[in-house]
Amino acid sequence: MNILVTGGAGFVGSHTVDALIERGHRVRIFDNLSPQVHPNGRPEYLSTDAEFVQGDVRNLTALTRAVRGMDVIYHFAAAVGVGQSMYEIAEYTAVNVQGTANLLQAVLNTRGHVKKILVASSMSIYGEGRYKCERCGDVAPAPRSLFQLKQQQWEIACPNCKLAVIPVPTDEAKPQNCTSVYALSKKMQEDMVLLFGKTYGTPAVAFRYFNIYGPRQSLSNPYTGVAAIFASRLMNGNSPLIFEDGLQKRDFVSVHDIVQANLLALESPQADGFAVNTGSGTQITIRELAAVISSMLGVNTPSAITGKYRAGDIRHCFADTSLISQKLEYKARAGFRWGIAELVEWLRSQEARDQAEEAFEHLSTRGLVA
Repeated sequence: MNILVTGGAGFVGSHTVDALIERGHRVRIFDNLSPQVHPNGRPEYLSTDAEFVQGDVRNLTALTRAVRGMDVIYHFAAAVGVGQSMYEIAEYTAVNVQGTANLLQAVLNTRGHVKKILVASSMSIYGEGRYKCERCGDVAPAPRSLFQLKQQQWEIACPNCKLAVIPVPTDEAKPQNCTSVYALSKKMQEDMVLLFGKTYGTPAVAFRYFNIYGPRQSLSNPYTGVAAIFASRLMNGNSPLIFEDGLQKRDFVSVHDIVQANLLALESPQADGFAVNTGSGTQITIRELAAVISSMLGVNTPSAITGKYRAGDIRHCFADTSLISQKLEYKARAGFRWGIAELVEWLRSQEARDQAEEAFEHLSTRGLVA
């Protein structure tokens, strides 16, 4: 098939491109090579077997040309990062929301026969994950209040009886409560693509990706990819900067498992029309992540637990992967320690530029860290 991958020069996009080519598909990459992600231009890892078109999803004319003749579209092009989205509001909205609107308009304008559209959504659209209260059962708490955060009361209380609650896997039915402009823009991407698919009879799938890590993560973007950010800090002799107390629980999933899901949804109609969690189904604290990376690198630099909160952050969220397993027989295969070891091995061959403190300062001066 002829397959378009927007954002195909990026982390998830490039790995997906490689897998598609390996399976005999003809791939066209559409990417603007944003300097924040690609400071040196076109990356060396990008497959020469794919057609490359440099362009921006905000340019409807260029995007329409790229869409023409395509059978399938993977829409990965996006501005990524919770913290930065809170002060680059127009940029994130233009790229993520208007860019997706342009893509769907381009599909209509070309009057082609696109057989499927697959879009990268995000676990961030949930806000807080799902919790269980011993008295009230399953609950979906609202975001923590500013007063609570200023008191460094990090954990969640039951919205009904105020007892402490326990985080449990988050399923797709959990009510969405976006806590950042980035999350809101991803929700709109997902909603638009699924609505378009339903309206025009075009199969569509939205992947709610959890925290992805692996080779090719951008080392020049200090707002996304916490595993790579921590590794860059450690490789430069600096302590990983950890917000709150570091006991936040997340779901870290290898990029190889993400590619597995991307291909399964292409080859099967079972997930058409659905938004599906795409993660490992396991939980790791931020402190544990930093400790494992430090051990893998063979350094003994303790983490800096800042005791500060960051606007847009949530406490706990990790995936219930039952739906994607049921629909696509997906199962995460890459173990966490194996995956981190692979990431660290790749990082040793890279120039790890540490920009975490610069990003921290950008957020602080705007009152987004306290």
